[in-house]
Amino acid sequence: MPSTSPRAALAELLSGNRRFVSGQPVHGHDVTAAAAVASGDQQPYAVVLGCIDSRVPLEAIFDQTFGSICVIRTGGHVLDRAVRGSIEYVVEQLGVRLVMVLGHERCGAVGSTVEALRTGRRPGGDLAYVVDRIAPAVTDVGVDDPDAHPLAIRRHVRRTVAALRRDERLAGPVDAGELAVEGALYDLATGEVTLLPQEQTRNRPPG
Repeated sequence: MPSTSPRAALAELLSGNRRFVSGQPVHGHDVTAAAAVASGDQQPYAVVLGCIDSRVPLEAIFDQTFGSICVIRTGGHVLDRAVRGSIEYVVEQLGVRLVMVLGHERCGAVGSTVEALRTGRRPGGDLAYVVDRIAPAVTDVGVDDPDAHPLAIRRHVRRTVAALRRDERLAGPVDAGELAVEGALYDLATGEVTLLPQEQTRNRPPG
């Protein structure tokens, strides 16, 4: 059932992660056909934009069942028009009240971007697009900083959140308090999701 407010949606998502971390999930990542059939019509309360990393299965780490959240995954949770359009759809048509951008520690896409900027060797193909979209976060924190990789992961999440909050179809609901767009970080070592306060973002436009 959809949550009545963005705050309730965020609380439900984080509650699911606490169940996952404690080893006491309600849904247990039940992926049987019977569970899918029993879900009925979808009534998602949140959409999570995350990375394609195989160690970060989003429904599992938030202990969500069929029909409860929409999931979008790209390398380094990079935004493109299809991702934006998908988020706009679930907000406008399905009544989703929360958009979460979830980064994760040791993100390979961000690591590849740091390496590309340090060496000057830009990858070929469409991988270059992914690197180019993450590169501003690396530049923000300083490509030569020894901690550029973990710092850029966090900065990239915040830049993505800022971009979505200013999206022409999402900004109105955000300003009206009808929709929340939040950033968070997943710890591969503990399974814990931690919110990243957006007010820590530098006042620079996302790339």
